[in-house]
Amino acid sequence: MGARKAGHSSQGSALARQDSVEAVFAYYGDLFMRPMAQGGFTPLVNVGEAEAFRQLLGDVIDTHLDTRSDEGERRILQHARVELTATQQAQGSGDLVRRLVNVCTTLLALPGVRRGGQWASSRLMAGHLAQVTRYLARSEADHDGRTLDERIRSRLLSFLHEDRPTVVIAHSLGSVVALEALHHYQGSIPLLVTVGSPIGMRTVVHPRLLPQPPATPNCVHRWLNFWDRDDIIAPRPRLERAILPNAAGCLPLTDRVDSDGIWVHTATKYLAQASVAGPVMEALRLRAAGDGGPG
Repeated sequence: MGARKAGHSSQGSALARQDSVEAVFAYYGDLFMRPMAQGGFTPLVNVGEAEAFRQLLGDVIDTHLDTRSDEGERRILQHARVELTATQQAQGSGDLVRRLVNVCTTLLALPGVRRGGQWASSRLMAGHLAQVTRYLARSEADHDGRTLDERIRSRLLSFLHEDRPTVVIAHSLGSVVALEALHHYQGSIPLLVTVGSPIGMRTVVHPRLLPQPPATPNCVHRWLNFWDRDDIIAPRPRLERAILPNAAGCLPLTDRVDSDGIWVHTATKYLAQASVAGPVMEALRLRAAGDGGPG
């Protein structure tokens, strides 16, 4: 739909059929599964993980309090802040996790979060958000000693082909994964698109990125970053203020999109925007014309 809005109807149809390009989805959600986990929420297992998650929620709440003027939204955020402060008196990881799930219940009342389907419950919301802190913990090693974040980056890199240019679209935590993984990539990325990115979160995400200080990978020629005001995961969207340029001077360029307010965080919601899909289709067209087809 976004390609059609941007005037690339035929290219969009060809992309869906994979007539001229290879489109792949680098899925790594299975790597977050823990043995004996029940339901859609994989519980935090220790106080350290829960504390990092508490800090992440605090960054989300405080940033939205700084940027939102609607009184109803501010009341919701202020209530969530009071609940979050109360978590500091929690006894043990189990009590802390329960209180943090209650904070997520409050945040679900925000516009753009309360309606729509991906987070049907506060436990599911907490489970998804906690994936960010679990990735950045650099722990959960497998029997070969590879930490969770290493395995996720390896999964992403396995989908890239250094013998041909590749356009990368990275969503949410995927933007963190892509930023780190592409520093180890020797191929060419003519366009990196990030949507709903938490990279700019100052407390939990930005200071834990590798390498430090965070910079655009040298393989990236152009980086476009998009955010929606109602996207709770992208509270500090201006990544150009948080990322250093690469050797060629490339920095992320941020633009805002406005969806219909019904669960705006999904990648499909972003890609339905002409301003997001248009540059992607143009990059694919240029690379196909010059190189016989990008990945």
